[in-house]
Amino acid sequence: MLDLFTIFSKGGIVLWYFQSTSQIFTPSVNALIRSVVLQERTGSNSFDHNTVTLKYKLDNEFELLFVVAYQKILQLSYVDKFLNDIHLEFRDKYKNDLQQRKYFQDFDFSDTYRAVLAAAEQWGKQQAKLPKQMRTFEESQKSKKTVASMIERKGEEKENKKAGKAKKKGAGMVNGEGPNNITAPAPVPPPAPVIPVSPSSKSNDFLNEEILAQNRMRLAQKMARSPKATKQKSPKPEKEKAGKKPRVWELGGTSRDVANLERTRDKPEDRDAVAPRPDTSMVGTMSGGIRDLEVESSDSEAEYDEDDGIGDIQTTRQTNASSSGTSKAQRVFSMFRGLVGSKSLTQEDMAPVLDKLKDHLIAKNVAADIAGKLCDSVATSLEGKVVGTFDTVAKTVRAALTDALLRILSPKRRVDVLRDALEARRQGRPFVITFCGVNGVGKSTNLAKICFWLVENGLRVLIAACDTFRAGAVEQLRTHTRSLNNLHPPEMHGGKQMVQLYEKGYGKDAAGIAMEAIGYARDQGLDVVLVDTAGRMQDNEPLMRALAKLIKVNQPDLVLFVGEALVGNEAVDQLVKFNQALADYSSMDNPHLVDGIVLTKFDTIDDKVGAAISMTYITGQPIVFVGTGQTYTDLKSLNAKVVVSALMK
Repeated sequence: MLDLFTIFSKGGIVLWYFQSTSQIFTPSVNALIRSVVLQERTGSNSFDHNTVTLKYKLDNEFELLFVVAYQKILQLSYVDKFLNDIHLEFRDKYKNDLQQRKYFQDFDFSDTYRAVLAAAEQWGKQQAKLPKQMRTFEESQKSKKTVASMIERKGEEKENKKAGKAKKKGAGMVNGEGPNNITAPAPVPPPAPVIPVSPSSKSNDFLNEEILAQNRMRLAQKMARSPKATKQKSPKPEKEKAGKKPRVWELGGTSRDVANLERTRDKPEDRDAVAPRPDTSMVGTMSGGIRDLEVESSDSEAEYDEDDGIGDIQTTRQTNASSSGTSKAQRVFSMFRGLVGSKSLTQEDMAPVLDKLKDHLIAKNVAADIAGKLCDSVATSLEGKVVGTFDTVAKTVRAALTDALLRILSPKRRVDVLRDALEARRQGRPFVITFCGVNGVGKSTNLAKICFWLVENGLRVLIAACDTFRAGAVEQLRTHTRSLNNLHPPEMHGGKQMVQLYEKGYGKDAAGIAMEAIGYARDQGLDVVLVDTAGRMQDNEPLMRALAKLIKVNQPDLVLFVGEALVGNEAVDQLVKFNQALADYSSMDNPHLVDGIVLTKFDTIDDKVGAAISMTYITGQPIVFVGTGQTYTDLKSLNAKVVVSALMK
């Protein structure tokens, strides 16, 4: 039933393998190593590639990987047990050789493999015959309820009461009504039983009746004195209702001012007029590569306390010398409390630390699902690893999580826009970049920043206005084009206009406009085409189909997803659904998905930089540009070490 079983080291040395078919599994195993092991995504022990499912188990003490491959269509319940058993058997049999790293000897493991596999298959057959076990409380849905889901809202109680009354009313209509909507007489309740009354109870009833009579008399007197009871409404003179009148706003203008306010087309006087020149001090500041991002943490006094092996972020403020000495002494003693003492790490040892780190990542704007997967991956990579005597659990786990975050943010491939654009110019074709994303994230603004950077490096740019849906989108790009041409006038570049705008108005097909713009850039010898698309929500199927059509028809060199640094969990949903839509609606065997990310509004989040981790973890694609402000020079490149440092503070 198993197509492949192999044992190899993390260095790539195959110790032993078994293969039952002639199918080639090299691409699947390489994909597992590249996409899971190297990218710290080992929280789940299963990986699907093409038609094959691969399950794996890590041995962190000897740095080994046990991998099983079988057809995805099969449901094998014994694979996990088989991996655990074969892992223990191999460790016990060759423990001395593994400690000495003797990887090149002949491991005679065939008989043991067959015995363990047969035992696991027999166990699977027995489990299939057993009746289904009841779920534990941890596996039930009730255990997954959060505190927020159990809080009663103010309006929910009233709605539940209304629903209950409506239900009772509906039941009465069914049970109490006869034909022709004639209600049946209600059943007469039985008479109340007669209770003998003692003399004391009779006197109490008499007093109660007296009090009730007095209260009724006072209420009648009060109602008689109330003005509402005595005052009679005087007939009001009937007035004719005036019709609705429009509100007149101050400085609002009239219909005669429409001609002056119309800006949808360039007028002759606008072409002749000289637009105000922007600040020219930014000219020449962005030539060459983009500068790295710098993140300043607001918590400059944060320090990591490793008391009892539990990571905690605390801020200490020493007011005088005596308190400083006390805190220093406490810090010295706390160093020795969390020492591991040369033992293998277990899940129980790491659980408190990982819980703290997970909450810390979520507070830094990392999506909750991604934070959980990261912590699970770190726990898997450290389980069974022997730690030195003077290392604490918190320090070890924190260092492993920092390395995992660095590997995630370090791109699998480098996206060098400037180099690729120059290479495309050498080939005599324009370099095409398409920008996509949801509404209001800043696609047009950051497109203008990237355009300014390209112009600073001597490239001629054509902006394709393919947002034919949002009112004012074309006018916004036209304004950016004028500003950029004022910063870099044709006189500075031998009479060549560096930035041009290709527009066809509103309501047109965006894919057709992009195709015409690319053809125009090729004919005019322009270097780069920046395609601005309409903002669309990830659940809007018609607009997602239109985006997939634009990418499929024009085949851009680079598809950049523009996302906000403010979002947390929403970033995951946006990227997953954008990639899924591009794959589903392209009708191609190898669809063009998102190639990189532009992270905007980075200057508004201080050190809560978790959105960068969420977006990169989901797509595996690098963050190419980071927007940090409102001017053309506010464009940076991502520095993984700086972001991880801010994230772990």
